[in-house]
Amino acid sequence: MDTPNLRSPSPSHAHIIGWGADLDPAVRPAHPKERTPPRLPHPMEPPQQQHADVEVLHSTERPGITPIFGSTLPPSGLSGRLRRLAFRHSENDLRHWLMLLLADRVQMGEALIDDISRGHVPNLYAEMGGRAELRHNPMGAARKAAIGVAALALVAMALKKRRGGGRRLRG
Repeated sequence: MDTPNLRSPSPSHAHIIGWGADLDPAVRPAHPKERTPPRLPHPMEPPQQQHADVEVLHSTERPGITPIFGSTLPPSGLSGRLRRLAFRHSENDLRHWLMLLLADRVQMGEALIDDISRGHVPNLYAEMGGRAELRHNPMGAARKAAIGVAALALVAMALKKRRGGGRRLRG
């Protein structure tokens, strides 16, 4: 019985991708590429502190804001108050993250109200990916539509009952 030569790759196996990975490192095809890249000759300087023109919220775990941060939209309105309240709690506290999620949803509502007040009626179906949902998840789209219709029916029934439209005349 023949024993394979583990010192050099066999030309009959050269066509197999990845063959020879367990050979001696001196004859391995990828060995020169498997070395640690050289380190930088000196440590990198920390970035300069960015000037804050607007309020920047930061974690309670940090003594101050990070040297570089995004400041395109300062916290404002009810969502801003919720964010400020959330950043009073530690990041390992569930209340921190739940309040940030709530603030995102509130900000979405604030933006919707702002759009409507400026005379722009957003196309919610298109903006929320309605066509893609219908194409790739038709059962989910049908379920959402059914829930929406049921919710609207409940609201309509509650309003009708509140206005007194639910009373019947006795004959």
